Formats: sequence, C-alpha cells, structure tokens
Amino acid sequence: MDCVSYFKKISELLTQTKVTDKTRADLSLSQGAELAVQMIMKDQKKIMLIGNGGSAAIASHLHNDLCNSAKIPAMVFTDASQLTALANDYGYEHIYEISIDLWANRGDLLLAISSSGKSENILRAVRAATVKGCKVITFSGFLQDNPLRQMGDLNFYVSSNHYGTVEISHLVIGHYLIDYSMNIHQKLEIHV
Repeated sequence: MDCVSYFKKISELLTQTKVTDKTRADLSLSQGAELAVQMIMKDQKKIMLIGNGGSAAIASHLHNDLCNSAKIPAMVFTDASQLTALANDYGYEHIYEISIDLWANRGDLLLAISSSGKSENILRAVRAATVKGCKVITFSGFLQDNPLRQMGDLNFYVSSNHYGTVEISHLVIGHYLIDYSMNIHQKLEIHV
C-alpha cells in the first residue's frame, strides 16, 4: 500500500469511529467526543490512563499532554520497577487492577486503551475502577464485540484488525479530546 492510500485508510477509520455509551446505545462521533470532553473537563480529582505495549505509550503520551498542556491532573502506572514487581508477585493480569485499587477515588476518570479490547489486565482494571465509582472511557479495535467496548461509560471503537491503524487512530482521537479540552480550559482562564 502506498502512503497516500494508507493515510486515506486512517482518515476513513477515524471518521467512521463508532461510539457507544454505557447502555450500548450508538452515538455519533461528534456526540461521543463532546461527552468525552465534558468528562475530561469535569471537576474530578484525576484522570488515570492504562494500556499495554503501544497502547501504554499512547497512555503516557496523552498523560503528558493532559498534565503539561491542558493542566488537568492525570497519572499513568508505567513505572518499570512497579510493573515488574506487581507482575512477579501477583501475575500480569493484576498489574493495573492493584494500582486502581490503591489510587482510584470516586469521581476519577479512567481512560482504558486496548487495541484488541481483550487484555485481561485492562478488563480487570476497568472493573476495579467501576467498583471504586470512577467513570470510564474505553478505546478499542479489532472485533466489534470485544469485551472492553461493553464496559465503559463511553466507548470509542476503531473498526480495524491492524495494530498500527488502531493505535494511531486511538492517539489521534485522544489528541483531539485533549486539544479540545485544552482550548476550553484556556477560554475559561481568560474569562476568570
């Protein structure tokens, strides 16, 4: 595939991103984005972001932008020594669940990113966050009925089975949400 075709494919995937709410009702992409920005801008204590591999890199990148550009409190659980200790002592499937149990508070927001939507450690963390009273936004791809897509208050789904296109789409969607939130934050500061 040449680069122009690849970029067109990414553009199509982005504009055809499916969004559902916690009742699994379909929302337009614009409605979903607007609701996500409202959740990000809500006066919550913090936003937590999780993912594996490339999705962990996306979580770290978005964490950086939330804190440094949008001035929104956020955290990731990607410290190598902590992750390896938890994986060694409790099993990899529990690494984020334990961190959520320790750090999450009612009213926090969890952004859970998984290309397949089937990563057990991500699913366990979402369950733990829900029990703690957190709101959850999910980003997934691959199979339309993946488990993660059924778990969030808002669920962004990219219809592709290719890691690269799903991951880049998740990053672009995340950037849009943060950039939009940052613009609202800056307008609020000007009017204060």
